[in-house]
Amino acid sequence: MVAIDVERSVGWGGARVAWRGVAARGLGGVPPTALVLAGIVSVQIGAALAMQLFAATGAAGAVSMRLAFAGVVLLVFWRSSLRIGWRAVPVALAYGTVLALMNLVFYEALDRIPLGMAVTIEFLGPLAVALAGSRRWIDPVWAVLAGGGVVLLTQADGEVEWVGVLLALAAGVLWAGYILLSAALGQRTSDGGGLAIAMAFGGVLIAPVGIIDAGSALLDPAVLAVGFGVALLSSVLPYSVELEALRRISPRVFGVLMSLEPAVAALAGLIVLGQFMNIQQWAGVICVVAASAGATRTAEKR
Repeated sequence: MVAIDVERSVGWGGARVAWRGVAARGLGGVPPTALVLAGIVSVQIGAALAMQLFAATGAAGAVSMRLAFAGVVLLVFWRSSLRIGWRAVPVALAYGTVLALMNLVFYEALDRIPLGMAVTIEFLGPLAVALAGSRRWIDPVWAVLAGGGVVLLTQADGEVEWVGVLLALAAGVLWAGYILLSAALGQRTSDGGGLAIAMAFGGVLIAPVGIIDAGSALLDPAVLAVGFGVALLSSVLPYSVELEALRRISPRVFGVLMSLEPAVAALAGLIVLGQFMNIQQWAGVICVVAASAGATRTAEKR
């Protein structure tokens, strides 16, 4: 019996290694810029799909399913790397907490304002990280350009739900913390074990709120299937393609490409959800994209 179990374990391990090799070779043939763009599109389609769940599960229920499913997938995929040092444990738990809160606040913003507006305002968080501590004369220009973009975004044809705007700003603050904790976690762990633990912890942390918000909807197979799709599109797939892209391009080029995310979000909102924005709002998106790309392109190496 022991021999059979060991053989089965080795066979599964070999199959998993072989699958990873095939996936790596497959992604290796794709240009890194295409991988980054695929990740951006995947995240925004996932966000648009999550908004379809809000009527059944609420924002908290959708976040709970996304983090839980993504955590399970990552734990299975990185189970050989789940042993982390004791110094990494507090960082992983803090990372998972911020990850859960960031997604919860962002989804609550999506429940009130259009996808393109929410993502563009949230993008101020990473932009602030890029500008922090810089002494270049051009950086205040990027800050003013981004601030002007947010002002233009609020020039909607109808009434703007300011609670949604404030929630998106809060998500941006949490995103800045997420970036800093991500760097700290990367220094203390290798592979994706730390991320898997953090994602799973975030799912457990947010689960009570999600269960209260969604109720019996979490027992609906159709709802669970959509939630699993959101987890794959919003977490698992983007992390995979971005990791492969970062092996072949510099972080600075990666950051410039990621600056396109607000524009992609606005297009996803228009095409998938039918969310229309006026000329002033599109100009606001362009301002934030330009500010983010400019700040990333001219950032000092630190």
